[in-house]
Amino acid sequence: MGVAVVDQEWPKARRAVLADAAGVGVAVGALGLSFGALAVVSGFSVWQACALSLLMFSGASQFAVIGVLAAGGGAFTGAATATLLGVRNALYGLNLSSLLRVRGLRRLFGAQLVIDESSAMALVRDDPRQARLAFWATGTSVFVFWNVATLVGAFGAQVLPDPEALGLDVAAPAAFLALLMPRLRDRRLWAVAVAAAATALLTVPVLPAGLPVLAAGLVAVVVALRGRRGRPGTGPARSGPGPGPARSGPGPARPDAGPARPDAGPARPDAGPARPDDSPTDDGPTGADRPEKPGTAPVPATGGDGDR
Repeated sequence: MGVAVVDQEWPKARRAVLADAAGVGVAVGALGLSFGALAVVSGFSVWQACALSLLMFSGASQFAVIGVLAAGGGAFTGAATATLLGVRNALYGLNLSSLLRVRGLRRLFGAQLVIDESSAMALVRDDPRQARLAFWATGTSVFVFWNVATLVGAFGAQVLPDPEALGLDVAAPAAFLALLMPRLRDRRLWAVAVAAAATALLTVPVLPAGLPVLAAGLVAVVVALRGRRGRPGTGPARSGPGPGPARSGPGPARPDAGPARPDAGPARPDAGPARPDDSPTDDGPTGADRPEKPGTAPVPATGGDGDR
């Protein structure tokens, strides 16, 4: 009779994942308030702002769209900027496809939930069951809180007499910095960020609205690719002299280890003479001649040791 195996740790792990997912949803929802208000201030209607959050559902891309259009850029430039920022979600999807294994309508809904937060919550977990729950719970939580916050923020901006007095025009740059700073973990990433920022600052006075962002993005890609080629020192390390000495180094070490064996060898002869010492004094040569007849070696002809 089969006995059902119950994972006693699963309820506790499930509650922890759901609590984390709800916390992430609330935190991201606060940024959705800012987006809804900023979208209305930038000239979008309440329903246009809500449509962006519902259909695009990518905070960085949404802020890019309203920023480009508010600055006077065209729809194509805004869409290109948003697409460039959303490429990372496609890379997340490649990593998550083998984990989620969804088909049909669930695959379509799952693709909509592939964002920074849901991907991070899923990929940091070793247990596949917890990882799948973290993805769906975090994605759904952020989706709900983000869209509700967008609606509230958009209506709130309409009610306020002068929303621009609240400094909402700096909300988008502040949101970008909040997303960017945690990712700058090494010098290479800092170099990419500095090069992109410098390009944007230099091209703003000479290019139409929206194009500086694209130029900065292209420069960032070029700098990142060049840094990646130079960073892994595999090429120079393989051809350089480093590995050569490392291989030849053990050679001298072996000869040095060789003399250690002779040192151990004399220890065996030292033990050998101990056997003749047990026998009478001058029987050693006779015993040495007797190896031709192994059977006679243990029995001395004349005993000097009465104990034997």
